[in-house]
Amino acid sequence: MDIYHIIKRPLITEKGTHQAQVSHDATKTKNARGGAYAFEVHAGASKPMIKQAIEKIYNVKVETVRTANRKGKVRRVRYKMGKTSDWKKATVVLHADHHIDLF
Repeated sequence: MDIYHIIKRPLITEKGTHQAQVSHDATKTKNARGGAYAFEVHAGASKPMIKQAIEKIYNVKVETVRTANRKGKVRRVRYKMGKTSDWKKATVVLHADHHIDLF
């Protein structure tokens, strides 16, 4: 799978922009790290594939990747009930020295 097919689009929401701007302070157990950025990704993509794609596309250093499979919502379509597509969300935490200018 091509790296440009793994990352579908960045998720620009209020929560996403807040997480991107806030960096976690250094604690006794963890070093300081950069912001977290959310992306919609291919449903078959694994965490190492997502990490590699983000590092190559945006030229940043990724520390961790968190993923969540999101279920589609039931919506009314004319006279019947339909369902939106299921999708996968990836939250990427960057190294403290890096950031992405999209947000």
